[in-house]
Amino acid sequence: MTTTLSLHPPSARLRLGEQSFHDGSARRIDGAWWPRSYDLTAELPGLLAGLPHRWGHISSVLVNGAMWSLSGDGMLIEDERVHLRRTDLPRAEHTICLLAPGYGRWDLLVVPPTATEEEAEQLMETATVDAGQVGHTEMTRFGRRDASGDQLGDSGARLSAHDQQP
Repeated sequence: MTTTLSLHPPSARLRLGEQSFHDGSARRIDGAWWPRSYDLTAELPGLLAGLPHRWGHISSVLVNGAMWSLSGDGMLIEDERVHLRRTDLPRAEHTICLLAPGYGRWDLLVVPPTATEEEAEQLMETATVDAGQVGHTEMTRFGRRDASGDQLGDSGARLSAHDQQP
């Protein structure tokens, strides 16, 4: 099933790192993205519209299958087909991988939609300045909130003020 989206997507909350190349060492994070939800069909058009033209046409997107809601295996964005793929690899839990044939691959840290502005800013800064050295602990600590806004721990249980890390 293919979804067609275009027109005026909301602007992406996106920060890209200074360098988008890799030296053969561990894979770097190329930037950070703070979506408004985990609905990929709603969020992806804004993200792709915010990317630099030098990245080319993103033809394939790889996301964590447990985290994102999406229907079908692709969508049309501005009359271009974008293939959507899922992975269950733990190392991809908080990232989105963008592929553009002939241009390259870019990995973006995904800031949880429920993160506060302060949390998102801190994560985005760390991801772009420290070449993506944001650990799993920081990602699970930030943005995990229930419907009332209370912070949740790794198990999904509410954290008391005593349990929360600064």
